[in-house]
Amino acid sequence: MQVIPGIDLVGGKCCCPMHTSFEQNTPHPTDPEYVASAWALQGAKRLFIADLEGARMGEPQNLKAVRQIIETTKLPVDLGGGIRSLDAAKRVLDMGVDRIVIGTGAALEINFAREIFSAYGDRVILSLASLNGYVAIRDWQARTDERADDFAKRMCDLGARRLVFTDVSRKGMRGGVNVTAVARMARILQIPIIASGGVSNLSDIEELKSLESAGLEGVIIVTAIYSGSLKLSEAIAVAEASE
Repeated sequence: MQVIPGIDLVGGKCCCPMHTSFEQNTPHPTDPEYVASAWALQGAKRLFIADLEGARMGEPQNLKAVRQIIETTKLPVDLGGGIRSLDAAKRVLDMGVDRIVIGTGAALEINFAREIFSAYGDRVILSLASLNGYVAIRDWQARTDERADDFAKRMCDLGARRLVFTDVSRKGMRGGVNVTAVARMARILQIPIIASGGVSNLSDIEELKSLESAGLEGVIIVTAIYSGSLKLSEAIAVAEASE
């Protein structure tokens, strides 16, 4: 199982979910290259970047920072936030992003979902955020009337090949990982799943690792590694350990 550190971008800067530093004597880090390099030094093999402004505005807003991260770390990057057209997808992939992440666009426009899965295949990740069992959209500021399970199956029928599943209620270390919900999604679908939301300690990593055989291939961690409650290098060691 792969542990993927997340980076949230606002205004070209890293928006840390917890206002703490990597080291006690280091200022609160906001420079994307610094943050990305820190995760690379701890063993990250991939980064998950969320353009928060892009998600709200419907068009990527922080591509300069994304490009700097790619050039500095040389790591493959997954990018989500505002990619709601084929033109935006092509622009982002052409600049060096490894995989694009779509959520709101797929939930609101079935033709867009069908077209982008057909055009880019494995380079597209479907982001499914579940809010009380329903699909959350627009950076989780709203929700549709469709059940998360039904949406996931519908998107797989249209060609989705990989899913990031987030339980919004557990985002930011609130209540731990919803392993039950992740396991349920893994049973329903026949595609690789990446879990997100609620990871706070190594026990969470161990629980998720037990779902590898069910199709869980990775977990995204943001708040826990910024707050210091979990060290990225230790999480990676547990996730990659042989049975």
